[in-house]
Amino acid sequence: MDKFVITGGTPLRGEIPTSGSKNAALPALAAALLTAEPVTLRRIPRVRDIRTMQRLLVDIGSKVETEGETVRLETPRIVSPEAPYELVKTMRASSLALGPLVARCGRARVSLPGGCAIGARPINLHIFGLERLGARIEQARGAGRAAGRGDPL
Repeated sequence: MDKFVITGGTPLRGEIPTSGSKNAALPALAAALLTAEPVTLRRIPRVRDIRTMQRLLVDIGSKVETEGETVRLETPRIVSPEAPYELVKTMRASSLALGPLVARCGRARVSLPGGCAIGARPINLHIFGLERLGARIEQARGAGRAAGRGDPL
């Protein structure tokens, strides 16, 4: 059995910076679409899914600036409430943009995430939550379309 043996007697002091979490940063980036105001996020890890989400945000209409682990973004106007397959095909988090786009635009079309190397990870709870909030969801041809009450799909 592995174990740690600690010999000391001196109190530990100091600070250790923790890195940001991709799985916390992706929803925060998508949530920034909910406002036209500037948003600053810190401790955003520099990994591929984050860069893909940032490209999606730019495609949708956000202005994104990255400095180290700080991301500043502003989305005064959404120019396209769609996340095309070619942009998000490698990222399972594409469905996170669906709700904020429906909230801002009344409708959205997001290519659904593909297969995952670790097995099935359905987004049914995400879809269920949007429906409970009043969105109408249609899934067809590898994309999810959503509309708010009174908005056409």
